[in-house]
Amino acid sequence: MFGKKKQPPIKSLIAHGTRIEGNVLFHDGLRVDGEVVGDIRASDAQPSILVVSETASATGQIHADHVIINGAVKGPVFAYDLLELQPKARIEGDVSYKSLEMHQGATISGQLKPMAGGLEEKPPLKLAANNG
Repeated sequence: MFGKKKQPPIKSLIAHGTRIEGNVLFHDGLRVDGEVVGDIRASDAQPSILVVSETASATGQIHADHVIINGAVKGPVFAYDLLELQPKARIEGDVSYKSLEMHQGATISGQLKPMAGGLEEKPPLKLAANNG
């Protein structure tokens, strides 16, 4: 696509067949193929990406800059940059996002809330290329 920033690397994996009960805090990127019962939250220190794959399920809040969902999520989702909902995404909860990309087949049972500078939004990242 046009104008995409470089994505942080995915350094962590919760594999298929793994169940985590408790909150997860991660840096850079996380891919979930298993099950998480608890909140999933990215560190505020740097850009983040979270992938919830087709085989995954998450019950709890999700907070990350770039969130890609193709599995099941029960709970609110906060995507501070981009939320991508792939065809098998199933979300039960409110969704807050800065930008949204939704594929045919994805479903949301909850409210869509665009972030326009409210309290939930992180401060904008200053990029070196902007020189300002």
